[in-house]
Amino acid sequence: MLDLSTDIVRNVIERAREFHGQESVTFPEPSDSSAEDWARQVLAAHSDDLSYLEVRSLIRELEPDQQISLVALMWMGRGDFEEDEWDEALEQARDRWNDRTAEYLLSTPLVADYLEEGLEMVRE
Repeated sequence: MLDLSTDIVRNVIERAREFHGQESVTFPEPSDSSAEDWARQVLAAHSDDLSYLEVRSLIRELEPDQQISLVALMWMGRGDFEEDEWDEALEQARDRWNDRTAEYLLSTPLVADYLEEGLEMVRE
């Protein structure tokens, strides 16, 4: 069902927690600008942060189908989809995939928790 090893997901979760756990990482309320602009603004301040660079690189090195699975997992864990809607989550993630998946995921404040919840949902 999941086109991604649990070890990879757990590694992303651990690295995202390290990044988000830093005192300097803050996520203001999104502005009226597009979500993509907001994500770039939030992450621009961390462009030289080693933990950010590490997790971003880890995600970027994944195959597109694996990145798509990560996004679908996050959406599942966030409650956007129910347990029996994995295929729909994957389809929407596939339709919206672009080369900024890492930035999208890392600009989500609770991404590690959402990925963990999503992983539990698809493993059951």
